[in-house]
Amino acid sequence: MRKRMRGFLAALLCAAVLLSLFPGCSRQEPEKVEYLIGVSQANMRESWRLALIRELKEEAAKHPGVRLIFTDATQNSDKQIADIRRLLACGVDLLIVSPCDVKKITPVVSGVYKSIPVIVMDRVVEGYDYSLFIGPDNRSIGKQAGESVLRMLDGIPGGVLEICGSTGSQTSAERSEGFQSFLKPYRQLDIRKISIENESRDSTEDYLLANREKLNGVRVIFAHNDYMALGACRAIEKLGLKNIRIIGVDGFTGENDGIGLVRKGMIDETITCPTGGREAIQFSLDILRNVAGVPKQEILHSHKVTKENVDAFVENLNKPQTAPPQTIRVGYAQVGTESAWRLANTESIQSAAKEFGIQLFYENADQSQQRQIQALRKFIAMKVDAIVLSPVIDSGWDEVLREAKEAGIPVILSDREITVKDDDMFLTFIGADFVEEGRRAMRWIAQNVPSGGKKGGVRIMELQGTVGASPAVERTVGFEEILKEYSGYQIVYSRSGDFTYDGGKRIVEEYLKNHKWDIDVVYAHNDDMALGAAEALEKNGIAPGKDVKIISIDGTKNALNAILKGKMNCVVECNPLLGPQLMKAITDLMSGKELPLRIITDEKVFTKENTEETIQSRKY
Repeated sequence: MRKRMRGFLAALLCAAVLLSLFPGCSRQEPEKVEYLIGVSQANMRESWRLALIRELKEEAAKHPGVRLIFTDATQNSDKQIADIRRLLACGVDLLIVSPCDVKKITPVVSGVYKSIPVIVMDRVVEGYDYSLFIGPDNRSIGKQAGESVLRMLDGIPGGVLEICGSTGSQTSAERSEGFQSFLKPYRQLDIRKISIENESRDSTEDYLLANREKLNGVRVIFAHNDYMALGACRAIEKLGLKNIRIIGVDGFTGENDGIGLVRKGMIDETITCPTGGREAIQFSLDILRNVAGVPKQEILHSHKVTKENVDAFVENLNKPQTAPPQTIRVGYAQVGTESAWRLANTESIQSAAKEFGIQLFYENADQSQQRQIQALRKFIAMKVDAIVLSPVIDSGWDEVLREAKEAGIPVILSDREITVKDDDMFLTFIGADFVEEGRRAMRWIAQNVPSGGKKGGVRIMELQGTVGASPAVERTVGFEEILKEYSGYQIVYSRSGDFTYDGGKRIVEEYLKNHKWDIDVVYAHNDDMALGAAEALEKNGIAPGKDVKIISIDGTKNALNAILKGKMNCVVECNPLLGPQLMKAITDLMSGKELPLRIITDEKVFTKENTEETIQSRKY
């Protein structure tokens, strides 16, 4: 660790900044502080943010060498930028930031990340220029609220009132998107929507009392926080309305917070939105102490809390962690051995299991979903402690996962996600952000393959992975999302190569049989297909990497070598070495710790400029 605040002038500067932020906060001698952590908050008025600050302080207090400095941006991005500069001038070792405006704060965070670690909370900035993101999945919270609305209506048509937060709030927009998208197919519902700009209890109550007609025919209210839910409850009581059920969000444990309101029957349900403050301090120390295995993102779990489960929920919150059992038995259903990436993935998980002392039962499905389902049923019969599934495709898992749930066996998804009717069919996902990988691939193309002046623009061939597999689906989604931002680029040919070398080779050969070569960029969903495509191009007198740019996703040693030889241009990393994080998660689970909803791994983008420094240590 760098020696901070040793000089007299540095100490005076820090004391001055601390005093300006919080009078009296400079009383502790700087020399006694091991780590100084700056916290830039978007605002300090929202109840959720006040809870976050409280949790940060409580966790930091457990570590005597940690000191926090808080700043309040008052929801003003220019002030937040100035706050961050002041924190840097104070010599903080690590910055925790919750952005006011993602687009404005992204370049600032990127700049800070070049000199010190940065943890982003609540709203993730664009790109990957930060150390770690911790936050909730607000779209998922909205979806959970939609599920609760259907349950409460029990098949009978009725009015639904959504009480949103500020119209400028990204959090509120994401919750509403998840809520509205989930309920869109149910046309018998009369869904109304209002916004309460300051998101407070009193403003919600006053608005509904003044606009009584908004509640006509309403049977369920979904409020984006528990305080607006309480305001709705008070308005309903004063208006003498009956049989309107209320769903809130946050789930804090104070008497007038969500848990207390559920217990008193003032609202019917709260969906928890954890702050991540405890995790932020713990990961800050891991980062500052260079502990291995820190992920890129932790997306926290949200839970539905009702009068029926509120006591069990609170009891579980206060449940102490215990030592994991001496023997942990885990069943592991792998996709197959279709690529170098997959072989490295399997080896990492098997090696980590040995290091953690976990008994691993391995089944290779050889690209067959039916074999994976058979493997899962075998593990259920064996009564293993946990199951790890790397699914072949993303659908068709509901029945077997229900069997695992009924047997009390948690299922962890590794590398690939799935689509199921009930999200609680699996516990967590550990792997990459496939959508972001697709975005990064297209960003590189836009920045390095100019479209100006080229007739017809830049023509792109897409080599997709296995049809229905989540990496193939999501890499296309991310790529096309960025593609829409740029004119002069188009995907003119897209085929599935099943993530195999021969598949990539075949697609290029088929195209050349029927077309004159007119492709400017080959975008492959993995390295093996890109390398197969490069071989086919060379055999037909087309220089890969020169006559046509080639970009792929994975980061295997063979692909990095191809970059150095000039046969490929860019590789977006998808880290297969998930074993240590996976086995740590299982050990934590067996100790009684709640796992995040998703754990996303750290990944880079490789070009000729930065490949050589990595390739020597590459294990796959």
